[in-house]
Amino acid sequence: MTEWDLLITDVDIATMANNGTPYGLIKNGSLAISEGLIVWLGPMKDLPNKTAKETLSMPGKWLTPALIDCHTHLVFGGNRAWEFEARAKGKSYVDIANEGGGIVSTVNATRDCDINVLTDTSRARLLSLRQEGVGTIEIKSGYGLDLETEIKMLKVASNLENEGISVHKTFLGAHAIPPEYKNNSDSYIQYLCEEVLPEINNLGLIEAVDAYCEKIAFSNNQIEKLFEKAISLGLPVKLHADQLSNSNGAKLAADFNALSADHLEYTSMEGVHALAEADCVAVLLPGAFMTLRETQLPPIQELRNSGVSMAVATDCNPGTSPLCSIRLAMTLASNTFNLTPEECLAGVTREAAKALGATNTKGTLEQGKQADIAVWDINHPNELSYWLGLDQLSALYIKGKTH
Repeated sequence: MTEWDLLITDVDIATMANNGTPYGLIKNGSLAISEGLIVWLGPMKDLPNKTAKETLSMPGKWLTPALIDCHTHLVFGGNRAWEFEARAKGKSYVDIANEGGGIVSTVNATRDCDINVLTDTSRARLLSLRQEGVGTIEIKSGYGLDLETEIKMLKVASNLENEGISVHKTFLGAHAIPPEYKNNSDSYIQYLCEEVLPEINNLGLIEAVDAYCEKIAFSNNQIEKLFEKAISLGLPVKLHADQLSNSNGAKLAADFNALSADHLEYTSMEGVHALAEADCVAVLLPGAFMTLRETQLPPIQELRNSGVSMAVATDCNPGTSPLCSIRLAMTLASNTFNLTPEECLAGVTREAAKALGATNTKGTLEQGKQADIAVWDINHPNELSYWLGLDQLSALYIKGKTH
């Protein structure tokens, strides 16, 4: 009889699987791990008569899937605290961008940043998220806007996997128009399609392609060209959609069977229905909503009524969401967007995995999935959206190993 590597007993388990019970709950349960995978879980009374190399009894603790931050811009140079101050004095995000601030200011800082410095500053943000139970993170490029710097950013993202967290890397070259293409955005899209994206894909540095669809960024037609190229290379797409205006971004994402459409504050009912039809995840980013002091809420009830999966993420970035706390993102999603605590936890586990195309391996605690598990000192998982600033993480397992 082959021994299990690890058996955890006497715990309550929020599997987050759709098993007909709130939170996918298993009371007084056990979970077994072998070779980095969950090989058994269920009530203690059903525990098989099998030995384990290590057994840990954890009465009073809760297990959930390790959390997933499915939308971040974690790797960047410099910061934009001065923009935060300018907004506090009444300037809008669009005003600041038009004055040379915004994304382009971070582009300049990132281009100038040494790769070692870039790695060290990004690692600090990553470790802050890991300390809150994050086991998987998506990191976008998009602060280089040239081949050399985009590669540098993605190599930093790859290096961060040495910290134990699974990193999904996304190419966001269509994030802003770089200074050298200021009056020729069509040529920039052509440059991305013909030179940058193929080279980065050949280097094996990315799993997906993203773009920013907005008046201050790129048009629907331009993004269509980029997405057509991405799909020809076998890469899934996702989209920053309808954040500052209704640009029909949600429908554009749905038309390309995108993994996700993100932000969505100005999405119309047509966009909601398109997302539902395409089974495209709506990624909600309350950190940006708060930082920009937005008043236009995403159409949460319409998304809910239409059965659209809703994920929650930090959108960690230097300008519009300087947020390195997935727990605070959950609290904001509940208090600002009126998500229930269960929807918030699903949003950073099951639905976040779906937004990354990773539901076969993570996002729920189920037999055969990767043993990415957060252990919590809580009385109920609804506390994870309730407390502000309270460290309740007891342990974090990634692929069955503690971190």
